[in-house]
Amino acid sequence: MATYRTAGVDIDAGEELVRRIKANVRSTFDRNVLADIGMFGAFYRAAFGRMKDPVLVSSVDGVGTKLKVAFLANQHGTVGQDLVNHCVNDILVCGARPLFFLDYFATGKLDPAVGEQIVGGFAQACRENGCALIGGETAEMPGLYAAGEYDLAGTIVGVVDRAKIVNGRTVRPGDVLVGLPSSGLQTNGYSLARAVLFKHYRIDSYVPELSSTLGEELLKIHRSYLGVVRPLLPGSAIRAMSHITGGGIEGNTRRVLPAKTALRIDWSAWTRPPIFSLIQRLGAVPEQDMRRTFNLGIGLIMIARPTDADSLLRSLRAKHVRPVVMGVVVRR
Repeated sequence: MATYRTAGVDIDAGEELVRRIKANVRSTFDRNVLADIGMFGAFYRAAFGRMKDPVLVSSVDGVGTKLKVAFLANQHGTVGQDLVNHCVNDILVCGARPLFFLDYFATGKLDPAVGEQIVGGFAQACRENGCALIGGETAEMPGLYAAGEYDLAGTIVGVVDRAKIVNGRTVRPGDVLVGLPSSGLQTNGYSLARAVLFKHYRIDSYVPELSSTLGEELLKIHRSYLGVVRPLLPGSAIRAMSHITGGGIEGNTRRVLPAKTALRIDWSAWTRPPIFSLIQRLGAVPEQDMRRTFNLGIGLIMIARPTDADSLLRSLRAKHVRPVVMGVVVRR
């Protein structure tokens, strides 16, 4: 006799996961969330306060092969936080604040305990970013994923007043690049990092250069810059921002430059975190590959007029951030 369970899908496990996560998910709700977990659709009231011309901003992303590190370490909560923070930063650089987040969690065989950790990570990051976790999908697909593995994707929706969109249109030659430090690899470059590092170390190996185990370093949470940057936006002279993900510093920052401008980056302006030096040395990775693959210690870049750079730096330092003046915009 064939049943859905014998085919590899356990409906009871899915219901158990929903039971486990309900309280955590509800803890992210705000007054605009109009439906409880479990509905066919998520309802969010479009109330945007005093905004004159509200514009919705959305983004979707994943965590990439950082998940492979989570599988090896059997640690699953941090990748949920990574995903939310990554998506928050993607809309933050447009000037938007997050409203709500939806997740997609797919696996070959559902383990409610693992799912609980993952969704717990989503919920924690949503609370920290003032963002409601209003819906998601858990898909059990036997035969599609290896045992113990899963994939994650997330969608975020935020809002910005049209007059306050940050899009780089006013960037001019001479404007200054101000970088904010990353927490390490964040969520990009893990395919190269794993190819190099796991030839020399196990996930639990203590690496003196890192002052931690390899797993602890590689699972550092992707930093959210919302709390630092958002207070600077009202009336701000920030002309553009870039979130440094796949493609590196130049590849991502070029996306917000007007035509006929380019970047002149001082690559010696900051000290790279040890993880990047370790990867480059052990793998004999060419410098150009390092720059195109990794953030190299800079997670977000703001572009400002030279006359505003000093006040911007003072504001950031007052928030106990260590900003880096790392280059200028030039004519192309």
